[in-house]
Amino acid sequence: MTRLLVGPFNRVEGDLEVSLEIEDGRVRSARVNAPMYRGFEQILRGKAPHDALVYVPRICGICSVSQSVAAARALADLAGLHLPANGQHAHNLMLATENLADHLTHFYLFFMPDFTREAYAARPWHAEALRRFAAQSGEQARRAIAARERWFTLLGTLAGKWPHTQSLEPGGSTRPIEPVERVRLLARLREFRAFLEESLFAAPLEQVGELDSETALWTWHAQDPWRGDLRFFLSLVQDLGLQTLGPGPGRYLSHGAYPQPEGGTALGGGLWRSAEGLLQPLDAAGIREDATHAWLSDAGGPRHPAQGLTEPEPGKPQAYSWNKAPRLAGEVVETGAIARQLTAAQPLVRDAVARHGGTVYTRVLARLIELARVLPMMERWLQALSPGEPYCVPAPAHWPDGLGVGLGEAARGALGHWIEVRQGRLANYQIVAPTSWNFSPRDAAGTPGALEQALQGAPVAAGERTPVAVQHIVRSFDPCMVCTVH
Repeated sequence: MTRLLVGPFNRVEGDLEVSLEIEDGRVRSARVNAPMYRGFEQILRGKAPHDALVYVPRICGICSVSQSVAAARALADLAGLHLPANGQHAHNLMLATENLADHLTHFYLFFMPDFTREAYAARPWHAEALRRFAAQSGEQARRAIAARERWFTLLGTLAGKWPHTQSLEPGGSTRPIEPVERVRLLARLREFRAFLEESLFAAPLEQVGELDSETALWTWHAQDPWRGDLRFFLSLVQDLGLQTLGPGPGRYLSHGAYPQPEGGTALGGGLWRSAEGLLQPLDAAGIREDATHAWLSDAGGPRHPAQGLTEPEPGKPQAYSWNKAPRLAGEVVETGAIARQLTAAQPLVRDAVARHGGTVYTRVLARLIELARVLPMMERWLQALSPGEPYCVPAPAHWPDGLGVGLGEAARGALGHWIEVRQGRLANYQIVAPTSWNFSPRDAAGTPGALEQALQGAPVAAGERTPVAVQHIVRSFDPCMVCTVH
């Protein structure tokens, strides 16, 4: 048996190292290390509650709106605030803008460039992969960057700026949208739709979003296997067996995405158990954070985030990461676009996961299907804005003592903020980010986290120092390590 340390990873937000034990050309076990500590939970203690909206976006520059939305929901829960319809639509539009941009960035700039590596030079599609996805020079990558740049002008109108948007409030949005601005925003959405329909899908969004089975997907793919970047990816899946690479724990957590004014969420949440084909309601009371193998105090054992403890212990024996190990009722779960599409009953993703599990193929597929499904929702939310109606209700002048929780969905999955206010100040602030779930270390029982399980069995060729299969598996989760080590 040999040991291999892979990292730091490029094209990953933040710092990441993976320690592998390799036997007979396969990963026998893996340990995932988030090596950089940042301490936002400590920084927030003692601050005025409303100041959280200034601090938490700085956790990450790539998903700052997600953190702001979760904080705003936690403060709204504490104060008993209810967003007006316009304010809820504005929150959803801002969050969806960021989430879809992250999906686009992941596919074109983080994930697909790995197929231009020299390891694939003998493959018949390698030259085309270079033409489309080579870093800095790939034709499709450059088009995606331009589309992403124009897409983010939405947040200039909706929120004033990005990242670290400041128009998000517990009671809604401080930036009302004028009718003429709504027309311009719709034009931007349709411009982005045109990019997706011409480049990524080479098909109407509704046609892709309505694919209801793997049979339908592969029939659609066979019509022209190299037309559009989704079909190109599917051709790689067939050639490289990506449907077998990186199986996860088989349990998928979503808090539910995009709350609606009339109640419920546009993408329903819960816990999807793939082996049973069963959707269960989410019981957030069952969440615990286990710090046994983190360089953090584990006094009192696993804790619910509402009673969470963040005290560094950098010399702690048996620890190997700054990430705690979140568990739901003691179980390892996976989160992300794949979880959202499963809990929202998207039939293609459910069929693909039933056949193959959570793998490199199904994680990326779910992300792209989400692009096709959410953009039309954004068009409807924009059209639902009511001129002259309120966008925000005021926050209280004096925040009450008590607990608040803000649950939501970032691009990478389930995000939760738990706050406690005492005497008008934040007494505790605990965050469980998506990559905290997916990249967690072992817990007290020694059970590996989702990525650690997914890496087991991955092939490692003789002489590989950065195994390409490991790269594909890690990137299929789209990690955001700076949120993990908040």
